[in-house]
Amino acid sequence: MLNATAMLNFDEDRYIRIQSGAVGMAKRFDAVIKACLDAGADNLFFLGTGGAAILMQPAYQLLQRKSKFPVFLDLTAELLITGSVNLSRKSIVVMPSLSGTTMESVALVAKVKEAGATVLTLVGHQETPLGQGGDHVFVNFAEDDTSCESFYLQSLLIALSLMKHRGEIANYDQVVGELHTLPTRLVDMKRAYENKAEDFARILAGSNYHIVTGAGNVWPEAFYYGMCILEEMQWIRTRPVHASDFFHGTLELVEKDVSVILFKGEDDCRPLADRVETFARTYTDRLTVLDTASFDLPGISPEVRGLISPLLLSAVLERISAHLEVMRNHPLTTRRYYKRVAY
Repeated sequence: MLNATAMLNFDEDRYIRIQSGAVGMAKRFDAVIKACLDAGADNLFFLGTGGAAILMQPAYQLLQRKSKFPVFLDLTAELLITGSVNLSRKSIVVMPSLSGTTMESVALVAKVKEAGATVLTLVGHQETPLGQGGDHVFVNFAEDDTSCESFYLQSLLIALSLMKHRGEIANYDQVVGELHTLPTRLVDMKRAYENKAEDFARILAGSNYHIVTGAGNVWPEAFYYGMCILEEMQWIRTRPVHASDFFHGTLELVEKDVSVILFKGEDDCRPLADRVETFARTYTDRLTVLDTASFDLPGISPEVRGLISPLLLSAVLERISAHLEVMRNHPLTTRRYYKRVAY
C-alpha cells in the first residue's frame, strides 16, 4: 500500500496546470456572457455528447433552479433530427468536446450556426472542427483523467456569470475567488484520500455488477462514472439510477450480496441520498458510500462546497480509477469498439 504522500500514476504539476487553466478562463467567460446578454440573448443551451454532456448537467440544474433565464439541455443526436423551436439567433449554445471531434457535436454546429445562435465551444485542442467552429472557443488541454473537473469548472463559471449579470447572485466575486484556490486544494484532497482509494477500487473490482446512485448535482457524476468509466473503460456492468427513482423499480434488485455504490454531495438534495443509504444498509451487506462531506477542503465555504460536490467526487474517483486499472490489469485506455469500429 502507498504511503499518504505518494499517489499512483499521478502528475501533480500537470493536474494543477489543467484545473488552473479552467478557472483561469473566468474573466473571459464573464465578458462573453455579458456581451451575449447585452446583444439580447434570451436562452441558453448546453449541447454536449456522451460524457461531456453529462458533465454540463450540474450547471444546467443550477440555472434551472436558481435563475429565471430559460436554459435547455438536449441530446445532440436527437436535436440533429428534431431541431428545437427554442434554438434561434438569440440563443447562447455551449458545446463541450475534449477531443473537439465528437461526431454528433461537429454535425450539430452547422445546424446551430444556421439558426444564428452564438456558439461557445469548450475543447482540449484548437486545431479541431469544434476548436475552429465556435464563435467563442475556450481551449484548455486535458485528458480523460483530468477532464471532469475542468468541464465542471468551466460550465459552473458560465452559469455563475449568467446569474451575476441578471442580478441573481450577490456574492459572485467571493464564489469565483474560492474556485481559483481549488487546484492545489484538490491535489491535497487527492493525496489524503489515496489509501482509501485503493480500498474502494478493491470493492469495484470485487463484483461484475454495481448499482450506482446519487441525487442533486452529484447524480450526473454517478451516471458519468457508471457509464463512462466502469462500463466503457473497465467493462464492468452497472445500473446508474437517480436516488429519487431508486424506490420506483431498482430497490427490488437489492439483495444481501448486491453492490450498491452511493454518492453523497452537500447540496439541498442530500436527504434523498440519506433515504437510499438507510434502505440499502438494511438489505445488503455491500453498500459503499462516497461522501464529499468527509473530504477536508480548508478555505472553501459550505455554499461553494455544495456547488462543487460533483467536482470533488470526480477528483477522488480519478484516484480510485488509477488503482482499479492496475488491480484488474485493464488499462483505462483499452477499448473494443469505441472509436475502433464503425457504428
